[in-house]
Amino acid sequence: MDTTELDEQWAYLLTFLPSELDTSARECGALVRCREVPDAQALLRLLLAYGATDLSLKDVAAWAAAAGVAQVSGPALFYRVRRAEAWLSALLADVLEQDVAVAEGPRLPVRIVDATVLTGPGSVGTDWRAHVMGDPRTGGFSAVELSDASGGESFSRYTVSRGDVVLGDRAYGRAAGIAGLHEQGAFVVARLIPQAIRLCTPERTILRCADREPQVGPTGVSSWDILLPVPPQRPSADHGSWRLAQARDWIPARLLAARPMLQDVIWILTTLPADQATGAQVMDLYRVRWQVELLFKRLKSLLHFDSLPSRDGPTARSWILARLLVAALGQRLLSPTFSPWGYRLRDHG
Repeated sequence: MDTTELDEQWAYLLTFLPSELDTSARECGALVRCREVPDAQALLRLLLAYGATDLSLKDVAAWAAAAGVAQVSGPALFYRVRRAEAWLSALLADVLEQDVAVAEGPRLPVRIVDATVLTGPGSVGTDWRAHVMGDPRTGGFSAVELSDASGGESFSRYTVSRGDVVLGDRAYGRAAGIAGLHEQGAFVVARLIPQAIRLCTPERTILRCADREPQVGPTGVSSWDILLPVPPQRPSADHGSWRLAQARDWIPARLLAARPMLQDVIWILTTLPADQATGAQVMDLYRVRWQVELLFKRLKSLLHFDSLPSRDGPTARSWILARLLVAALGQRLLSPTFSPWGYRLRDHG
């Protein structure tokens, strides 16, 4: 998106945002004093122009002056962007909540979670991680959380609804995270790293995937009823091993296994009861998880989401949030559920 597209779509984008932008901007500390920026709408146009384009702060300031949006210098805009983090986060949450509300009703309650790495210029590792919950019906995202490089991937990060089915890759196959969703009444479908999780038989004895692997045929799905012991909050003083007797809960689950053509066994854990989904259906459901990878590809190819202007500067988080807000507004603007208008109508008063 460039500034011309932003100008053309601005009236429609506003329909997806709170009507009291000035109030929310002041409450979040983004617009304490107006000065060169006349109101919250003007500030948001500046923020989105910076987040949605590859323009520098100086270039955005020049565009704003030429377009009559605001008379602000590059250094002054820098401070505005730095103070806008909480406001952008609130606006992003509002837009995503609208997507969730629209999606309610008859539906397949499937959610996909994953994370993508963001790096800045000259980085040799992870600078930021965006933890995203995707909706396979729309191909968009319904929740997002930012963390630094130390923020690990876990089901525990997400709030879901009772009855939701949440899909995750191998990074999410951990007992504590699965327990977090189980406590919310949701079901899990997660790929496993057998060495990274403790599984037990219904008799509460250790089950080793390696011992069951010879039973997995070249085709079809093998299934075993299991119990997942949930580790205590603090396994030991050094956070090392813990005894099964210390488990704070035991979650009924199924261990599924299948062999893709000429590949090693894929292990899947699910808490979905067998009367709600067969082993083959669960395996097919896990394949839906790939849609979140396509979402990341779109974010990175169309919005250059992975091209941070700075690694850890004071405006980095605001830039990420602004770009995510652009993506959320875009998926709302293109949503097929709003026929025939394509946007939310408001009365003029």
